[in-house]
Amino acid sequence: MVFSFFLIFTGAAVLATFALYTKQPLLIAYIALGVLVGPFGFSVVENTQLLTDMAEIGIIFLLFLLGLDMQLSNLISTLRKSVVVGIVSSLAFVAVGYSVTTALGFNNSEAIIIGLCLMFSSTIIGIKLLPTTVLHHRHSGELMVGILLIQDFIAILVLLAIESLGKGSTDFLTMLTPLIMLPILVGITFAAVKYVVLRLMARFDRFHEYMFLLAIGWCLGIGELAHLLGLSYEIGAFIAGISLASSPISQFIALNLKPLRDFFLILFFFTLGAQLNIVVLSEVWIPVLILTATVLLGKPVIFRFLLRRLSESNRLAWDIGFRLGQISEFSLLVTFLAQDAALMSERSAVLVQSTAIATFALSSYIIVFNFQNPIAVSDKLRRD
Repeated sequence: MVFSFFLIFTGAAVLATFALYTKQPLLIAYIALGVLVGPFGFSVVENTQLLTDMAEIGIIFLLFLLGLDMQLSNLISTLRKSVVVGIVSSLAFVAVGYSVTTALGFNNSEAIIIGLCLMFSSTIIGIKLLPTTVLHHRHSGELMVGILLIQDFIAILVLLAIESLGKGSTDFLTMLTPLIMLPILVGITFAAVKYVVLRLMARFDRFHEYMFLLAIGWCLGIGELAHLLGLSYEIGAFIAGISLASSPISQFIALNLKPLRDFFLILFFFTLGAQLNIVVLSEVWIPVLILTATVLLGKPVIFRFLLRRLSESNRLAWDIGFRLGQISEFSLLVTFLAQDAALMSERSAVLVQSTAIATFALSSYIIVFNFQNPIAVSDKLRRD
């Protein structure tokens, strides 16, 4: 583990330095390092499963910090638009993905699952590259988060359905569990904040180490509770963040947790590159190019069309469309489960994984060089 950490962070520092000199996004350096030293590259790091599990913590912290910047009343006000855009766009992406992959010669089962994978956009790319301190991005942030949460909820249902199909049966009660448990989780979280967490913060706010510890414990604790209730860690962490958003100490917590979040996100992008099977990729590179082009061109257009129909400005509609113009880390999880359930081959799984990496990388380029973001190489576009 120590050697793996040395390799990842020292290697990332070297490649990130090169990336900055050549005006490239840092995310590309982390992914490239994973491809180079992972099990399908030079095999310096062979077992990436533990790193993958650790990297998930970065996504959890990302959603928690995002929740700290979101006022519940503002999020509710955009809920109707988020639900409409989230559901309609998901149906459109499934149809497009199914049509394209069927035309490429994949069977119906694989085409449906690949279509489902196209429904989701990356929480990490979308939110990490969104400025939170620029006022006109608050509304677009609320819309994006709403859409991503709808996709997150759909992803839970898709994962449950795939698990059921893998067992050869469909348990509709299990499928209804998330719908029942979400309001229960929200109620428990806000009650605990009101009667326990805020009182502890008010009493011990002089002890910064304790506040840091309490914030981490709260984030991971509610994430674990969400998981036990049949929801995702990410939904739990986001609700934990929203529940503290009105607290006067929320920005102090956000500032102190950002380095920890970035530590785990570097692990995430490294493991993403390390999991790419280059050997199988050589067999599906043409479908990868076609599917990548379909996602990068189709997603912004569909999101822009739907948001304009809901009276959002043309500029904001394109902005959100391009920020959500990739597939998601959830797509990778869907392929892993589908492979375990014997619903898709390694060839189709590598197609999704490769498309995910390609859309992550190219979408990052599009955003970093054309829209305001925290890691822009241009001073004009860099906004934290």
